[in-house]
Amino acid sequence: MRLKRMGETGPEVPVVCFGTWPLGGAYGGYEEGTAIATMHAAMDAGLTFIDTAEGYMNAEAIIGKAIKGRRGELFIATKVSGDDHSEENIRRALNESLRKMGTDHIDLYQLHRATKRPIEDTIADLLKLKDEGKIKYIGVSNFSADQIHDAARTGEIHSGQPRYNMLFREAEDDLLPAYSENGIGVMAHSVLAKGLLGGRYKPGATFSPEDERYSWPAFKGESFKKTHEITRRLQAWAVDRGRDIVQLAIAWPASNPAVYTSIVGARKPEDLAILASAGNWELSEQELVEIDQIQGDHRLFIEDQNI
Repeated sequence: MRLKRMGETGPEVPVVCFGTWPLGGAYGGYEEGTAIATMHAAMDAGLTFIDTAEGYMNAEAIIGKAIKGRRGELFIATKVSGDDHSEENIRRALNESLRKMGTDHIDLYQLHRATKRPIEDTIADLLKLKDEGKIKYIGVSNFSADQIHDAARTGEIHSGQPRYNMLFREAEDDLLPAYSENGIGVMAHSVLAKGLLGGRYKPGATFSPEDERYSWPAFKGESFKKTHEITRRLQAWAVDRGRDIVQLAIAWPASNPAVYTSIVGARKPEDLAILASAGNWELSEQELVEIDQIQGDHRLFIEDQNI
């Protein structure tokens, strides 16, 4: 597994991060034994950078049960979710995350989204927790470019999480430049575009009402047909190189100098080996040109989805 540095001054971490959003039941259906086995498979495959959040339903509890005796192998990132960034709530959320995961510290503690509270006040409270040894690094998630610049002025932000993949590329317009300008590393989330880049779904695919993709226009109509045709061609391109589209979708974000890791999740243990192997694929400049030629100007925009 290749390593990249988190921002300008952070530690080196794996270029593939195991995201636990699916483990808690986000896509409907949830079986604890399978979820724990999936976590074990992730660690065994070298996916030792784990991303989760207070708001990921059962994910933190699953992590806690799965990592007993293996905490020292891991770099764990979690987030305070919701709109309450008061000192009292952040401390409550952090302590609850520590309890669920059975650890005494979080390696990267992130604000899941911006709130109306002045960011410098929130960071001041996080620094108290850092001084107590409960967190090591501070990050943000789903911030706008202006919010990134505001947070960066504190000098304490090492990492940021935007949505970034081969289909949803709005981050290239302003978010990635904002992070780079401020020396903040990027964790790309949703790199498989909720399965659009996974190669499994074809036009006509349906999802249960409990699945967040149930109402996504990206999985319907002409847009989905166009996406499917492009992913079919990308799959063929990847196969010619002894890979597949899932590995390509994971490797692609980290080809951007701003991005230090791609977050990818799974619900079944058998999926983990192929996900982890993407961490050893460093795309060349010529390969990136060929990928752009296949994709053309086909892009999706998050504002068009029912989120």
